[in-house]
Amino acid sequence: MNQSIAAIALTPNATKTLQPLCHTIGAQLWVPESFANIAAAKIYKGDLKTHVATLWETQQALVFCLATGAVVRLIAPLLQHKSTDPAVIVVDEAGKFVISLCSGHQGGADKLTTLIAQLIGATPVLTGVSSSLGLPAIDMLGVPFGWRRGGGDWTGVSAVVARGESVQVIQEAGSTLWQKAYSFNDSPSPQAQIYITARTVEPVLNPYIQWHPRVLWVGIGCERGTPTETIAKAITKVFLEYELAESAIAGIATIDIKADEVGLLELCQERDLPLITFSKEVLSAVTVPNPSQVVKSEVGTPSVAEAAALSASGSQTLLVTKQIFKSMGAVTIAIALSAQEYTGRTGKLLLVGTGPGQLDQITPAAQIAIASADVVIGYSLYIDLIAPLLQKEQIIEAMPITQERQRAERAIELANWGLTVAVVSSGDSGIYGMAGIVMEQLQAANWDGKTPSVQLFPGISALQAAASRVGTPLMHDFCAISLSDLLTPWETIEKRLTAAAQADFITALYNPKSQTRTQQLASATAIFLQYRDPSTPVAIVRSAYRPDEQITLTTLDKLLDTSVDMLTTVLIGNQTTRTHNNWMITPRGYLGFGDAKALNIS
Repeated sequence: MNQSIAAIALTPNATKTLQPLCHTIGAQLWVPESFANIAAAKIYKGDLKTHVATLWETQQALVFCLATGAVVRLIAPLLQHKSTDPAVIVVDEAGKFVISLCSGHQGGADKLTTLIAQLIGATPVLTGVSSSLGLPAIDMLGVPFGWRRGGGDWTGVSAVVARGESVQVIQEAGSTLWQKAYSFNDSPSPQAQIYITARTVEPVLNPYIQWHPRVLWVGIGCERGTPTETIAKAITKVFLEYELAESAIAGIATIDIKADEVGLLELCQERDLPLITFSKEVLSAVTVPNPSQVVKSEVGTPSVAEAAALSASGSQTLLVTKQIFKSMGAVTIAIALSAQEYTGRTGKLLLVGTGPGQLDQITPAAQIAIASADVVIGYSLYIDLIAPLLQKEQIIEAMPITQERQRAERAIELANWGLTVAVVSSGDSGIYGMAGIVMEQLQAANWDGKTPSVQLFPGISALQAAASRVGTPLMHDFCAISLSDLLTPWETIEKRLTAAAQADFITALYNPKSQTRTQQLASATAIFLQYRDPSTPVAIVRSAYRPDEQITLTTLDKLLDTSVDMLTTVLIGNQTTRTHNNWMITPRGYLGFGDAKALNIS
């Protein structure tokens, strides 16, 4: 998990319940001094109330295996506001229920509760109206995109949503991706309004709320040594005059010789804003409405504020031309509108293998990756298989089976923007899966290896899943060959088939047949029959572990008698493979079966 989580257990049973969970989700288990022999646990000294107060200031989530009433009494004096309080989750000692107690939306308690329940096979208890009724959580709508909350009656609008009444959304800026995760009851006579805007608006209806996408880039030029307070006052004055929201500021832009300007640096640090600088050559190439020869003679470019704002925004939309203020230093300000908001986040690509498709066949780490992502991208069938892991606020993008490269490009685009994107593949993502295509696309884009960050989550591969359904066919050296010639010339595939057959590798055939490729499996079978006994055992497994699973044990000479498709994996045994009471068995070695020369293995 990408957050600090503390778990607390006070009894042996509670410890047994939380210990494996902590290992899975990366939480730190805390126990009293009397449990000093518990592995991987930290000991707290003194009373629990004091210890919880300490954790409250440093942790993003607290997981208690304790009576709910006791937890309420422990945290009651610490509660301040749902936007700042850590998530609080309660697990009963038997591990049957997981309760989201505090900070369900903004703190992430609901999401963590659902995930923990999935991992330990418990029932999640979510008491928030939006969670229990499947309604949109208005205080989470803009979070993935780095939007900042503006004014309004947030409780009032939440109540309208909870009552199922109509809400009008007025969007003037920012991404519309939220619409893939949220939908509101809309009608010609709304009872509340949600503004998504860079402006400070005067609502025509109450209750209302404002979300501010960070789309405004403030270009600044200033005299050396201009105080932070002067720059801040100048920004505020301009934003008030033009009815713009300071919460919509994406960042500050200026010329590179101002990269060490103390006032700018302090302002950006105080407001958590990026400071972007440009060379005089870059700024000189930007067409602006108010160039200045005086500025050019001083810094080498006819514009700093206007040119920097436009350069940072990546657009030609200058909302506010340069405004000059003089008070304990001179400040010039211009504001440009970006087409895409600044998220303020470093994007992540989570390349996830989901195994055969059943939830209990997906590793806990992969489940966490899927549940924690802002966006989940994959082939529509695979998205359907993992539906119970998906969160209602997530952006889900399901694409056809033939659009692998488009999926990779889309995932990289969103991750470069700052979102956490899970790209799911069946089996193992790194074996004929999406991970390879994503990495190829990153390399082609001259990726620096760091941003966006990439993490792979292995899954049970198709050949492993198929083998487990029929016995132990892969007990000796084996290989995998895809019969799809969409990306590999058939001549190359034939060479690999011949080499595998000659070397007596147990061979897993992927992608044996599709609607347009019907001859490849027949050709592969003919090649193997040149080097293998016709009675060589063969397993044909379709949709392993899924409801429509089909398993056929046959022999090499009868392989083509069974219908196969793209969901089928074919396992061809070696010369020692045998069948026994409908099980396929390959010995671990050739000892006792004759030496390699007798088997004509070269």
